[in-house]
Amino acid sequence: MRRYDVAGVGIGPFNLSLAALADPLDQLEVVLFDARPEFRWHPGLLLDGATLQVPFLADLVTLVDPTNRHSFLNYLRERGRLLPFYFAERFHPPRAEYDDYGRWAASRLPSCRFGHEVTGLRWIDREEAFELTVDGVEPVLATAVVLGVGTQPNVPEPLRPLVSASDVLALHSADYLTHRPELIAADSVTVVGSGQSGAEVFLDLLRARSAVDGLRWLARTPAFAPMEYSKLGLEQFTPDYTAYFHGLSEAVRDKLLPAQWQLYQGIDAETMAEIHDELYRRSIGGGWPGAALTPGVEVVSATVGDGIELGLRHVQQGTTAPHRTTAVVAATGYAETPTGPLLRGLGEAVRRDARGRLVIGAGYRVELDVPGPLFVQNAERHTHGPGAPDLGLGAWRAAAILNAVCGKPVYDLPGRTAFTTFGLDQTEDL
Repeated sequence: MRRYDVAGVGIGPFNLSLAALADPLDQLEVVLFDARPEFRWHPGLLLDGATLQVPFLADLVTLVDPTNRHSFLNYLRERGRLLPFYFAERFHPPRAEYDDYGRWAASRLPSCRFGHEVTGLRWIDREEAFELTVDGVEPVLATAVVLGVGTQPNVPEPLRPLVSASDVLALHSADYLTHRPELIAADSVTVVGSGQSGAEVFLDLLRARSAVDGLRWLARTPAFAPMEYSKLGLEQFTPDYTAYFHGLSEAVRDKLLPAQWQLYQGIDAETMAEIHDELYRRSIGGGWPGAALTPGVEVVSATVGDGIELGLRHVQQGTTAPHRTTAVVAATGYAETPTGPLLRGLGEAVRRDARGRLVIGAGYRVELDVPGPLFVQNAERHTHGPGAPDLGLGAWRAAAILNAVCGKPVYDLPGRTAFTTFGLDQTEDL
């Protein structure tokens, strides 16, 4: 069996960052596997005009190593687009451009193996290594393993029968572009979800439909609220805050995380302004546009008959009402991909908390009753806070994992990253 120092499971942006930062480290043998045929980043939501919600500096490598050849700026240079980017003055690049950047980087990294799914993982004492069962290749050994299996579309229970049915037009927003022509032509469409995806889908339909009667946007949050984007507020996406959050008790973390919803479920202020501008444009000449926007509402039931009937409940009023629609787009976010089937071969060696979640140390290492290091990327929001899925922390986390694997700081990570001091230093007089 071929042996590697590090094996990655899944090749999304975060494990791709790991591969890019490992590329110049001659002392490491690295391989990454992904079941998909190529790198793609949310292809169903690559809408015209949609941009990243983080600056271009949050690429695979720059916030750790700006000289790395897999940087976004080098991508632009090699594509012959560096000067156009300069004149465009874009701090937040188009989402489609980030997808192309990721495919460019993956194509240059020989450690990335697409079309091969890892189906099993177990610890081999005599080898002092993990054995990975991989479709299409011989099993491989790895001293360390990094799980970057990403997320999958999350559909609330009442909507699941609709999305899985073949005779109704109901889908998760991850598949929006595939069904966009049908949704534009549908008599009525209801978008469910309060975040950026819901806002972008609603805005796109608002612009594309000749008439907007029958277009409705429902959100469970008490308001269509902007994402936190103040400079000090954004320091909650720093390694300093991540370390502070990890140091809190499990009970405090579980209570705190839902209260931080505007950090990761809010809407870009520019998108909100564009929605308002479009509604205002449609009100010229008098009257209100037929589109309806209703926050504070949750879907409690869904049935199919003459179209789709949703049972709605207003959270604050406590009232209920039926709502008929032709189509539903569930812009209801993403959930961490379950790791249970993949980790089954480790059995009881995997430590879990009272809610069955992985116990993850400060250095992103899963606590195991075997000596091998198993790390995770973007499966640790319950232990490390709202920054876990944020692209801006990806390079830092990947570098921290590589430092741990190498047993020395191959990447120099600064000791302080925020002006804010999170928590009290009990040894210091304030």
